[in-house]
Amino acid sequence: MGEGVRSRTVKPCARRLRGNPSIRPRKNLGQNFLVDHSWLNVIISAADLGRADAVLEIGAGTGVLTRALAERAAHVIAVELDDRLVESLRTDFRGWPNVDIVHADVLDVCLTELMQFDRLAYRKCKVVANLPYYITSPVILKILDEARFLERVVVLVQKEVAERMVAAPGSKRYGAFSVVVQYRTLPEIVAIVPPDAFRPAPKVDSAVVRLVMRREPAVKVVSEDVLFRVVRAGFGMRRKTLLRALVMAGPGALGLPRADESVIRKAMEMAAVQPERRAETLSLDEFGRLADALLAVAMRVRQEPNGVSSS
Repeated sequence: MGEGVRSRTVKPCARRLRGNPSIRPRKNLGQNFLVDHSWLNVIISAADLGRADAVLEIGAGTGVLTRALAERAAHVIAVELDDRLVESLRTDFRGWPNVDIVHADVLDVCLTELMQFDRLAYRKCKVVANLPYYITSPVILKILDEARFLERVVVLVQKEVAERMVAAPGSKRYGAFSVVVQYRTLPEIVAIVPPDAFRPAPKVDSAVVRLVMRREPAVKVVSEDVLFRVVRAGFGMRRKTLLRALVMAGPGALGLPRADESVIRKAMEMAAVQPERRAETLSLDEFGRLADALLAVAMRVRQEPNGVSSS
């Protein structure tokens, strides 16, 4: 990117918010604009941007982070849902050849198609975002499911969500979301951001989280679909034992041809997982072993007319 591009300026976020009431934060969209720009360097540093990198920014807002990204990366695709902000962003970044403003709901966009050119043209593709609290989990799960070509994801999210991403088995925050995130990434909380860094100020702390994509999933399983179904079923009934939760979920929810108690007990024995344990005590490796054992036992039972194999 040339010096002429880097020398362009965009009105500071705080000044623009004061001077233009038409772009006040919308509560229904969960908008909290970052007005303390000292946190921009923390986010940029966590993203480890290079001149050959492409960045997908989700929720461009007033464009403050967009500008910081564009000054360092080869290409920025900034997605924004709010039509008022899109108009302002397109005006501000007119003449920036490395910035594309996309008016869309990111949950309705195919990320692979959106970044198809970038995947071919640039060395690394990354996501950087200040995510509205109410869509954080769906967006993260969508990214992990669709955009496996990414090198890393850096997001500014509610602190509680960040703690769920990095939670260990047996901890209060550990759940299905933790398992899915850790299956595909190496998550790390980089910094805690206070409420007064935003306008309007949220009632809770936020956190900058870095997710480095794994080249291979954390555990090898026969079926990712069965793994995630088992995880969801187990955590869907946290107060019950894992055995009871899986029995109550049934074969349809688990994606298995058979899932009665005898099948599940046999699988738990094979996986060395005690039936009385609860989902929040299982490691990712144990979930993987259990999912494979369930699939193996269920398939074998389906082929045997007399029920569960004794082998």
